[in-house]
Amino acid sequence: MRVFVKNLRGESIEPCSQRKARLLLRENKAIIIDYTPFTIQMLIATGETVQGNNLGIDLGAKHVGIAIALENKIIAKGEIELRQDVKSNLETRKIYRRSRRNRKTRYRRSKFKYKTKRIYSIEKKKWIKKKIAFQSTRPEGWLPPSIQSRITNTFYWIDKFASLLPACKVHIEVGKFDVARMINPTIKGIEYQQGEVFGYHDVRYYVFARDKYTCQVCKKKNKILNTHHIVYKTYGGTDRANNLITVCTDCHTYENHQKGNILWKWMVEKKKAPKYQELPFMNALRKRVFSTYPNANITYGSITIQRRKELGLEKTHYNDAIAIAGIEKIKENLTNIFYLRQFRKKKRSLHEATARKGRKEKNQLQKRNKKNTKEVNGFFLNDKVMAFGKMGFISGFANGSAYVKDIKGIYITNPTKKYKQVSFKEITVVSHQNNWQFIPCLPTKVS
Repeated sequence: MRVFVKNLRGESIEPCSQRKARLLLRENKAIIIDYTPFTIQMLIATGETVQGNNLGIDLGAKHVGIAIALENKIIAKGEIELRQDVKSNLETRKIYRRSRRNRKTRYRRSKFKYKTKRIYSIEKKKWIKKKIAFQSTRPEGWLPPSIQSRITNTFYWIDKFASLLPACKVHIEVGKFDVARMINPTIKGIEYQQGEVFGYHDVRYYVFARDKYTCQVCKKKNKILNTHHIVYKTYGGTDRANNLITVCTDCHTYENHQKGNILWKWMVEKKKAPKYQELPFMNALRKRVFSTYPNANITYGSITIQRRKELGLEKTHYNDAIAIAGIEKIKENLTNIFYLRQFRKKKRSLHEATARKGRKEKNQLQKRNKKNTKEVNGFFLNDKVMAFGKMGFISGFANGSAYVKDIKGIYITNPTKKYKQVSFKEITVVSHQNNWQFIPCLPTKVS
């Protein structure tokens, strides 16, 4: 992975190699200004020549693929893992707050405005007054926190990498297929500039995604797939997605098309294709991408999959980002990737969900247990450390020891012990971290 560089004025210039960055730092010609990703700033005057950089972004609900291309050379690629626990944490908080209503606690103002309305009660057989929420305090454009968190973090890293590159052109994939094409198949010309084959691959990829890449006959995955017409075209069938299903090459045979066989029965029994329920996150994200990045080159997965196959790349998030970046061919490709993952440092709670045993005073006067131990013996939560030859991050503390996990959330333990705790004597601090975990060199087989 290249090192990002800024000039004396703080403007981004072309990234340099790691060896050159070490020499500049050793000769006091540059200083380190950021570690995630590693960025230096020059202390001497430099040239102003810049080349066009392409930033490819493969959006997703859980993983975001990143690839930076410079003249058909991949200078950085990796993945960002977004938080998936926001909704579960909100559900837990809701349960805690509702349980407070059964106890004498402080008043929490409602987030809704109410008005009194007379309604007729069938059970009581009379008119009664009831409070009805009529106005929410949610601002315009409000999104659920689980979706807003992922969108905010996604845009943060797009802006972060774009700001580190001079003359950067952003390419973003906003979905697996073009929804407008599915609604209006006659869209063509300057709106796509992809030729006649674009619509075919768009519908084909939609059918595969809708059927979860599973053959609808044998119900198996990891096979070569085809699209099959439920109602044959000779019987008046169309090429639209609602008349197509996914069938593997082993089941999509001449014999199965004959009368009385399994594919024929789909037409005779008038079976309907399953419906595709796209994630609300991608729908909300797509709309905000259009407004936030009006100058970006927007593409879809139905185009990406064809470009990735032409480039001879395997299916991974960062390889999809390479195909999205719009390069014609790959002259140079990295063997390592970076990985970013968000870490929740603060675990806030309004009160203890379970009452502690043996208390001597009332709960509202008793000091709470330490739920957020941020530092012990100079070690902090989420510190990047080395333990037993492996790179990891401190996820919690115990008596005189700590819990260490790698970037994938797997515990790093003493191979001669059965417990998970690692003694402070066996841990070496590499650097302090914020709430993001960053590993710059992972093997490319990580997906």
